[in-house]
Amino acid sequence: MKVLFRAVIAAGLLLAPVAAHAHAIVARVSVGTQTMHVYLDGQLRYEWPVSTAGNGYITPRGEWEPTWLSRWHRSRQYNNAPMPFAIFYYEGYAIHATEATWALGRPASHGCVRLHPDNAALLFSMVQEEGMENMRVIVTD
Repeated sequence: MKVLFRAVIAAGLLLAPVAAHAHAIVARVSVGTQTMHVYLDGQLRYEWPVSTAGNGYITPRGEWEPTWLSRWHRSRQYNNAPMPFAIFYYEGYAIHATEATWALGRPASHGCVRLHPDNAALLFSMVQEEGMENMRVIVTD
């Protein structure tokens, strides 16, 4: 009985950090389908086409919390390219609006996750309202 009790306590302690912080906003990007699913409080709210890395570039896979927001960012690396509604989540990688809406749904970026400007503005405002610490970006194959 003591062994079972200890096992239950140990399992609870191992799972506690995972359950301690549920993110209000989860943006799940599928590189394979070139889509983003946006969950708010655990409920799917939006499914949007995206563009991730085109040939010769990569979109890193993993899970992150955003590190900073920039409403009117311009890329220093790519000829001052506009990156409106940028949500930076890993090094220089961000979710942001694109003018190349015709390319959404297929790989076309230098590694960032591109969204239609209306969708990027909506996601940006959600993150501003909920706080960066309450968002999770998940990028999968």
